[in-house]
Amino acid sequence: MARRRQAVTIKHVAADAGVSLQTVSRVINNEPNVRPAMKAKVQASIDKLGYVPSIAAQRMSGSRSYLILAINDRDRTIADWQARQGTDWVDQMLLGGMLKAAEHGYRMIFELVDTHSDHVERELGATIAALQPDGVILTPPHSENPLITGLLVDRKIPFARIGSKEPGPGIAMIMDDEGSARLATEHLIKLGHRRIGFIAGSEEYSLSNWRIDGWRAAMNDAGLPQDELCVRGDFSYESGVAATEKLLALDEPPTAIIASNDQMTLAALDTAKKKGLSVPYDLSLLSFDNTPVARFTSPHLTAVDQPIAATFSKAVELLILNGNIPEEPQPVVIAGSLIERGSTAAPGSDAAG
Repeated sequence: MARRRQAVTIKHVAADAGVSLQTVSRVINNEPNVRPAMKAKVQASIDKLGYVPSIAAQRMSGSRSYLILAINDRDRTIADWQARQGTDWVDQMLLGGMLKAAEHGYRMIFELVDTHSDHVERELGATIAALQPDGVILTPPHSENPLITGLLVDRKIPFARIGSKEPGPGIAMIMDDEGSARLATEHLIKLGHRRIGFIAGSEEYSLSNWRIDGWRAAMNDAGLPQDELCVRGDFSYESGVAATEKLLALDEPPTAIIASNDQMTLAALDTAKKKGLSVPYDLSLLSFDNTPVARFTSPHLTAVDQPIAATFSKAVELLILNGNIPEEPQPVVIAGSLIERGSTAAPGSDAAG
């Protein structure tokens, strides 16, 4: 039986080069206090032995951990996973964050933290003590929790606040929810709609109100009415059904509805069909998020594509390069885009034309 090849470690490199472990670590970490000749000698041993630096080796210098920690709301994330309804927020944040981290020789670790826990400081503190991350990415609603941001300030850990534009510590980053809602509303206005309903998300998230602001701004600019046309949901399918029924029961119901996520838009689509309405010919629907479900409905959903991957990629980059790049104006804005599909059309149009 062939013997299993022994993994090459930092000790092998140090022995081959005839230097200390600390010297190899300084070379791996590209620290400035290493003579060029010594660096070349160590690098030659690394190349000869085929050594791949591990995070443990990189951490030997004690200056960096090479880990970025991203935290998400526990209850909502687990509910999304268990529902298996195509929500891909976590997929996209991992896609953007992990790839960018790998470019810089880092790893991004993903953890769930209970939003409503009275012990959030202790819970997050234990995670930070175990991982010692070089930076932390906070997602809503954690990004606006003063207990969490205060803890990170006390520990002197750089952090990014996704979905937050309030002044304060950390890097504030937004996906231009207000601008995206304006873009969505203007799209419907250009199609000829004048009664455009809006199903807002949970008040627990600041971005819910930013989206309302974008809708209102576009409606105001066009001189269109907003009376009773904004209804609050909570991002769940059930709340989307209730909100749609309320809008369609108005004396003058909307000819188009924007819903603040795909699940509520799916609810609006199902509710409209149950009432005998044809989408988009009787009612246009426009969604936020552009999760996989948007491409598997009938018709496919016109949707605002949230730049989740791009935002997390940028957050990781800013944290890794902390202090080594010009300071960016805050909040850092990553713009979304509109993907047109079959759920929007001019009001009163028909299948024939």
